[in-house]
Amino acid sequence: MEKELFTSDVAILGIGTAVPAYRLDQLEVLERLTDALKEHSDSMRWSKRIFKQCGVETRYTCEPDLLSPAAECRYFPSDSLENVPSTKERMERYKRESVPLALESSKKALEDSHTAVSDITHLITVSCTGQFLPGMDVDLTMRLGLSPNVQRMPLQFLGCAAGLKAVSLARQIVAGMRSANVLIVCVELCTLHIQPSSQREALFGASFFGDGASACVVGRARPEHKKVFRLGKGNTVLLPDTTDEMVWEVGNYGFDLYLSPNIPKLLGRYVPAEIEQIFNGKTLPELWAIHPGGRGIIDTLQDLFALSEEQTRPSRNTLRNYGNVSSATILFVLDEYRRELTPAGTDTHPICGIALAFGPGLTAELIEVDYFPNGIPLGAAGIGISYV
Repeated sequence: MEKELFTSDVAILGIGTAVPAYRLDQLEVLERLTDALKEHSDSMRWSKRIFKQCGVETRYTCEPDLLSPAAECRYFPSDSLENVPSTKERMERYKRESVPLALESSKKALEDSHTAVSDITHLITVSCTGQFLPGMDVDLTMRLGLSPNVQRMPLQFLGCAAGLKAVSLARQIVAGMRSANVLIVCVELCTLHIQPSSQREALFGASFFGDGASACVVGRARPEHKKVFRLGKGNTVLLPDTTDEMVWEVGNYGFDLYLSPNIPKLLGRYVPAEIEQIFNGKTLPELWAIHPGGRGIIDTLQDLFALSEEQTRPSRNTLRNYGNVSSATILFVLDEYRRELTPAGTDTHPICGIALAFGPGLTAELIEVDYFPNGIPLGAAGIGISYV
């Protein structure tokens, strides 16, 4: 058996989120899209159904062109591809728009966590919707005033599960280095990849993805830290025979997405065993921070584990108000939980929880996240030994 050092005070100390200026109302987008699909009656009927059933009411975009009438929107289906934004043009907008959102969410997380810029030892940047070099990690280091010696770790092109992967990686860093403070920044501009296609795969992706950024600081909780998520045992798994169920590839007009309708069913088949491995016969947690990769994923896990509407409400609220923001979404969900779970007097008992996110592979990321609304009591902190 392998020894693993752990500290019971490693936690998400603060969270910050940010969205672009342009808000997409789902029904208004649908109205414009159906106008663009008037020559494709089957696609129009299908898009009406999926837009109304996917659980999204509003989301945000960095691309004002998506608010234009159908005949003028360069991202919507048309008879010609001549005016459609190329991948190069989309990546240029990604470079312009991603860093300001990253900065905004980072500053909020640093303030929320009571962490000085000079105390950040590691920077993990996460994105799968755009790339450029020198990258976002370099821009953030300079614009935030981080040390030039900060350890920079970009996690690129890993999909929706990458935000929680970064949290698990940060926990390992802090567990092995007492003075470490890890800033995680996730930025996704998903709407830049809406395709000018009437095919169902393209319309499905266009129906519920949104843009935004989220950040958090992972470090050791001190008395001044309130509303913290203590990080416990985690697990990552590549699910068998699922590599073709979620595909994200670079195309001529942005990135091409394929999401299989089988994903909720496959997660329902394999994820329970992974949750059992974490809790090993113990009572299942009260708090469930589920990445809302789609309404069907939330529905499946709610049915499997007999979760209440209250337990899935933060995930559904995030999906309804922001859509799926890929890797950034899980921190939106945890932030939503913090708003709901207000401190009760001086109660120091945690609300035991789990966070789950899913991405291409299919990959499942899981980690225990016990919520302490009034901070982790001193008696709960310290170093122990766990055998795994």
